Amino acid sequence: MREWARSKGVPYFLMGPGLLWLGVFFVLPMIFMLSVSLYQGSLDTTFEMTWHFENFKTAITDYDSQFIRSFLYAGTATLICLLIAYPLSYAIAFKAGKWRQVMLLAVIAPFFTTYLIRTYAWQTILSNDGTVVDIFRTIGLVGDDGTLLKTPTAVIAGLTYNFLPFMVLPIYASLEQFDTRLIEAGKDLYGSARTTFRKVTLPISMPGVIAGTLLTFIPAVGDYVNAYFLGSPNQAMIGNVIQQEYLFTKDYPIAAALSFIMMALIVVAVAIYIKFAGEESLMGDDIEAVTAK
Repeated sequence: MREWARSKGVPYFLMGPGLLWLGVFFVLPMIFMLSVSLYQGSLDTTFEMTWHFENFKTAITDYDSQFIRSFLYAGTATLICLLIAYPLSYAIAFKAGKWRQVMLLAVIAPFFTTYLIRTYAWQTILSNDGTVVDIFRTIGLVGDDGTLLKTPTAVIAGLTYNFLPFMVLPIYASLEQFDTRLIEAGKDLYGSARTTFRKVTLPISMPGVIAGTLLTFIPAVGDYVNAYFLGSPNQAMIGNVIQQEYLFTKDYPIAAALSFIMMALIVVAVAIYIKFAGEESLMGDDIEAVTAK
């Protein structure tokens, strides 16, 4: 029966809806965006397809600092999210007990408020008259005339806050299915707590770490809301530039070129990350490797 299903292409049939969705809502828009990036002209004189590859050169040379800033901010926020999320997920999975559901609700509670309002609220939290700035001034992290708003710190803090649940939930999902008897077996084999964590717990939770990293980093790179509300023009990310080009400047070819370049850079960065992290970790094969040992 199994061989019959394979010969009739049932697996491909089951993948059909997903492939159709990706084709219609990802591949076709990407092709259209690439086409628009090769246009030349203006909104007043109409745009014409001239295969103007110069748009890509202009996009890179004129906005290279925004590209670098976007990846730097997103990478920093992703790292901070990981440092916060892993201990939190571990505590929820193994230590929370009857409070597990309450803690999970606290993690996802921000989603009950719109993204825009959550970000706008950070303007109040980080304002010069706010409690956070007063505390930082008291302990000397900020000068008496210092400020947190309109700084890279504010933008990264907003990114970290908004995307933290996307890191917590995948890691928790990996740890929640974890068989704690493996930790006991590691200790029975004279492994210290640190060694057992490094060789047993961490490898098994790597699929969650990789998934959380991707779910956090990818949207953070293209984000423009945090930089708009919490930063200044000096903290503009590439998403802010694309928004400006599409909605105000009306230079659609440059905006499309910027979008396509950003997508290409993200794909390359994700491919490199997965290569170094290991495809086995992404697919969950580390569980079999650990149990085999």
